[in-house]
Amino acid sequence: MPVDRLMPTEESAALIELARSIADKELRPAAGEAERTHTFPREAFRTLGRAGLLGLPYPEQCGGGGQPYEVYLQVLEEIAAAWAAVGVGVSVHALSCFALFHAGTEDQKQRWLPDMLGGELLGAYCLSEAHAGSDPAAMHARALLEGGDYLLTGAKAWTTHGGQADFYTVMARVPDAVDEASQATAGDSRGRGISCFLIPASTPGLSADRPEDKMGLMSSTTATMLFDQARVPAGRRIGAEGEGLSIALAALDSGRLGIAAVATGVAQAALDAAVAYAKEREAFGRAIIDHQGLAFVLADMAAAVESARATYLHAARLCDAGHPFSRQASIAKLVATDNAMKVTTDAVQVLGGAGYTRDFPVERYMREAKVMQIFEGTNQIQRLVISRGLRS
Repeated sequence: MPVDRLMPTEESAALIELARSIADKELRPAAGEAERTHTFPREAFRTLGRAGLLGLPYPEQCGGGGQPYEVYLQVLEEIAAAWAAVGVGVSVHALSCFALFHAGTEDQKQRWLPDMLGGELLGAYCLSEAHAGSDPAAMHARALLEGGDYLLTGAKAWTTHGGQADFYTVMARVPDAVDEASQATAGDSRGRGISCFLIPASTPGLSADRPEDKMGLMSSTTATMLFDQARVPAGRRIGAEGEGLSIALAALDSGRLGIAAVATGVAQAALDAAVAYAKEREAFGRAIIDHQGLAFVLADMAAAVESARATYLHAARLCDAGHPFSRQASIAKLVATDNAMKVTTDAVQVLGGAGYTRDFPVERYMREAKVMQIFEGTNQIQRLVISRGLRS
């Protein structure tokens, strides 16, 4: 269902309408079957790329769309409302371009960024490890400098687009005397020595493990990426040695806004499905939406969706204005994903027995919402970030 929102410009309104049109005509009709068959939606990303929707928050001179985050996130919500896996994928792609744009040299940006933002290439982001999902400073992956190359060894877990992406933004530790000395001290020093690399999928020694068998987002491939002496030219290190963790954490602030928008889209889709069903289904001689007990459930669902949207848009406006927004990004991610879990669960309840079957999409929305409380930092981590921000 189209939702009226404040638009900064006519161009922005047209972009959101374009996203809505593609979502209705191309994404929504394909989503159910692709989820059932675990089919990766590579062509959907090409369609969005050719429409100029894969690089919206980056400048036009770099190959992006030159749009503020406020607009980009509304486009992302429209995409996710039609197909959550594609919405997540667009957010991850934007995240994978963050390091190069913000920390790369001018030469690196000119060489690689236009192709990454132009739509034909798809990115992935490698930060988490199986033992250190919420504690990236504890990563074990190593990058040893040998001549003019780094040799990467280790594994990166939970990689969205793992084995499907054209490039990977990877964080790995570069051991040196300074880094080793830092291990004796406590606190943030554990992150010293972590560096960032932009690695093509064709790199020898880089491979994807078997995809994870997940609860939801079946069409989105998630795999552990394996690095077996993968040789990466030193010119593909992004930023200085040791800056990787700060780059990664800055990227996550923006990435959390992306997931907040995706979760809001899924919640909106669940609300729309529940309202449509409640208008048609009758009980005791009238449509079930006319029964106050169920009508109030739908009202709470609508309030949750709109409050989530307002929260992520507030954080986006801070970002666009150049103000600090880390705490607000965590609040948006926490509120939007918790609300999406509640809204999708209530949608299943509204449909009753029908909602528990795969004849209706609400059970899929519920499964998809769950992971949004986990990735880009669990919601427990978001509460930690928010509470720390209150002390400063």
